[in-house]
Amino acid sequence: MIEIALSTDGPWPDSDWEALATRAATAAIRRTPHGALLTTDAVVEISVRLTSDDEVHTLNRQYRQKDKPTNVLSFPMVQADLLDTVTQNSDDGEVLLGDIVLAHGVCVAEAAERGISVADHATHLIVHGTLHLLGYDHMVDHEAEAMEAIETDALAELGITDPYLVRED
Repeated sequence: MIEIALSTDGPWPDSDWEALATRAATAAIRRTPHGALLTTDAVVEISVRLTSDDEVHTLNRQYRQKDKPTNVLSFPMVQADLLDTVTQNSDDGEVLLGDIVLAHGVCVAEAAERGISVADHATHLIVHGTLHLLGYDHMVDHEAEAMEAIETDALAELGITDPYLVRED
């Protein structure tokens, strides 16, 4: 079972972000070989933090040596190849899959640039972040295409247009 631990800070408006994050993470996981995480007896927790560009900038500099904010950061807590073992052998029936952090200003700017809602863009970023928690890495050539395909399929399930389509304006 997937559980979202949500924290909101900074300029994020009131909304049901926890439900949005749960739908996004579930849609992403369902399309991977780790789909059994959705029905395991263990509680699989994903921490989602909606925060400011400044906080994400600090984290990006500290953990990725990139001195700028970015839209989403993911911090896996379990190696993807150990997920089945960890969920089966959890002492307390809980597994922290990892943390996903979104930067408000970057998300708002990117959503405006794409002509989509902030909620739809945040959904995409949570799908993307969840895949990173599961070990996917779009910086590896052969994984980038697979990751994009999973994102596109997950978003389609949620009624969101393919974010990788090139718009002809």
